[in-house]
Amino acid sequence: MSESPASTTPESSDTGTDGSTEFPRPVTPGSQAAHGTYRVQPVSFVRRGTRLQGRRQKAWEDHSEDYVIDVPRQVSDTSVHPDYLFDAEAVYGRTAPLVVEIGSGLGEAIVNAAEANPEKNFLAVEVYKPGLAQTLLKVASRELTNVRVVQANAPEVLSTMLPAGSVSEVWVFFPDPWHKTKHNKRRMVKDAFAPLVSRVLAEGGLWRLATDWSGYAEQMRAVGTDSDVFANVHDGERTGSESPLTEARTSGADCEVSDEPDAIGGWAPRFDGRILTSFENKAHKAGRTIFDLTFRRL
Repeated sequence: MSESPASTTPESSDTGTDGSTEFPRPVTPGSQAAHGTYRVQPVSFVRRGTRLQGRRQKAWEDHSEDYVIDVPRQVSDTSVHPDYLFDAEAVYGRTAPLVVEIGSGLGEAIVNAAEANPEKNFLAVEVYKPGLAQTLLKVASRELTNVRVVQANAPEVLSTMLPAGSVSEVWVFFPDPWHKTKHNKRRMVKDAFAPLVSRVLAEGGLWRLATDWSGYAEQMRAVGTDSDVFANVHDGERTGSESPLTEARTSGADCEVSDEPDAIGGWAPRFDGRILTSFENKAHKAGRTIFDLTFRRL
């Protein structure tokens, strides 16, 4: 589903207790609010609870001041005010390549990468507060200084929060596949998402993706391939019997069994910087195939 262009973005309104509109306010291009109301368009995530308890609550109390980006809100607790601009040099206290992970989950991948690459800065973007609290636990226990986290809706982070051309890599690993056909429209990685990623990436920057659902993998490949600002780093590679898509079709783990080989390919080898997370391990146990893609910003 295509996004509304910024030039026609409507204003969001606060509504009084009597149902009257109190005042209009501008909204972030690419956000749910850009469609008139925050929930008019389907969102790409489900809030499964935000309450913190035990160690996670203590982690938030002890470490949020050091690691959590406190952004001004506009529509909800995951929105980002369009006037807010992230200043990486001020936040990290240095100038360094910035890696952004969209949907960082429990922080396994980004914390491991930050520890292995101290010369880079890392920003974890997640709507699930308990996941961010778990990330804080990992960051604090390893005494890392190159990681920050933000609870925010990804399209708004990419639309206005991050300066254009300020990011060296964007990671989207195992986003919610919304595998039922009627829910496919909720998927994050679609045609309207590519321009947001390209906006924040520096020239030559990389967009890395991974999924364990073949249908979503094909959609991701098409989104990157059809974009005029991205090039598939592994275009034409791993076709036929070497393709993970052929493997998925043969096994029928998440799609109908088929003997039709994948003639397009373009799949990346496993990214060395992506560790085996608990989530991916569950996919392996379920017999699903893992797909990696890497696109370069032209």
